Amino acid sequence: MTYLIKEIFYTLQGEGSHAGRPAVFCRFSRCNLWTGLEKDRSRAICQFCDTDFVGTDGEGGGRFASAESLARAVEQVWPSTAMEHRFVVCTGGEPLLQLDDGAVQALHAKGFEVAVETNGTRVPPQGIDWLCVSPKIGSDLVVTSGQELKLVYPQLGGEPSQFEHLNFQNFRLQPMDGPDIEANTRATVEYCMKNPRWMFSLQTHKYLGIQ
Repeated sequence: MTYLIKEIFYTLQGEGSHAGRPAVFCRFSRCNLWTGLEKDRSRAICQFCDTDFVGTDGEGGGRFASAESLARAVEQVWPSTAMEHRFVVCTGGEPLLQLDDGAVQALHAKGFEVAVETNGTRVPPQGIDWLCVSPKIGSDLVVTSGQELKLVYPQLGGEPSQFEHLNFQNFRLQPMDGPDIEANTRATVEYCMKNPRWMFSLQTHKYLGIQ
């Protein structure tokens, strides 16, 4: 298995239940809901993605020929002075197009707690410690349980209540970024206030100016 990785970098998790936690981000290249090319955005299932996941040319990115070599690359960017509380976020693109049992096991062997951010259209491998699903309306959701469901709001046809029967520990609503961010933020706050099962999720890394 060769893993195609856009970038690997150390930062603070900016959103969701682990916001503020130091983490290595391992961004997998490729997604099944959009090519990542602007010319294809209007035809994509997910048209609001704000992440560059095309290719392997980012910071720490590359082609990794084994799970062990990928785990070593993740370990290399974790501070050598902090041997505990290791945390890696596997994201994308769509990480579950590539992340497999071997990669999860190799990361665990390096002492990492493994989190995954996915669109929920692919069955995850065993052993993931924190599974965050962000459904995209128009796709087939096959992951119906996990630690966190994070819905970008608003999405046409994406009323949050349709997901409340799923088996997630946390339900979070995140305003859609873009030219309507102020209106979307107000709408998200209002929805959470009226429906307290949902917690507001803010992309704090964008306000902090970090990756």
